[in-house]
Amino acid sequence: MLNWITREFRRVFGKDPYYRTIRSLLGFTPDNAELYKVAFIHRSASVVLPDGNAVNNERLEFLGDAVLEAIVSDYLFIEYPEHTEGFLTQIRSRIVSRASLDDIALRMGFEHHVVAHFPDQGAANKHLYGNALEAIVGAMYLDKGYDFTNRFVIDRVLRCYVDMEDLSHTETDFKSRLIEWCQKSKRTIRFQTAADGEADRQPQFLSKVIIDGIELGHGRGGSKKEAEQKAAWAVSQIVGNDDIGDYFMETVDMTLERYNAAANGQIN
Repeated sequence: MLNWITREFRRVFGKDPYYRTIRSLLGFTPDNAELYKVAFIHRSASVVLPDGNAVNNERLEFLGDAVLEAIVSDYLFIEYPEHTEGFLTQIRSRIVSRASLDDIALRMGFEHHVVAHFPDQGAANKHLYGNALEAIVGAMYLDKGYDFTNRFVIDRVLRCYVDMEDLSHTETDFKSRLIEWCQKSKRTIRFQTAADGEADRQPQFLSKVIIDGIELGHGRGGSKKEAEQKAAWAVSQIVGNDDIGDYFMETVDMTLERYNAAANGQIN
């Protein structure tokens, strides 16, 4: 009770307006507003102390990244009891990706509070706001503890800014996503699926993903659809990101060209 009275007194009468700022932004009054001040200081605007140490949000970002991943993992484990590890991993990766966190932080209004100094506003400030959100989670963990932070992330972040239904639907249809990537990259794709014996008296199928004539992954399942989705998921781990996927396929192409050239005696 005394702590609550102290926090409210600081919020209403305190000389430091940052208590009101945090309450307005995040919906609660902090016990230690200094932590949240630091969470919004980017490395480019580091405050140098008399002892020469620089104060910025990098350490809080490191801590918040781990706390956020733990909270999201716990939440997904409870919300999706029937789904596989691969599905849960993909959903978590999408939620805590830099692009996702940047979007959430901007929608929460972080752009008005982050302190940074850049000569220009180009690539230097990439992921500035998502990193600040991780730092805020780290600050909250130190200030309020894990249980409070867990409830905040679930109620004020996941349920307000993440469309779990849309995300889960997208993540279960790896085949469509892979076909879309191939079409975008102007590459051919086909699934070679056939019966592959039985397991516990249930038929099993093996599906192979072949892109530009190259077998890149396979999957097994109790139905053709399941086998193809698992095969597509395996390949999506390589080509799911446009930049990585393009680089990977270009490397494969170059390797094949060199192999064919050597086979034809064009390389000594």
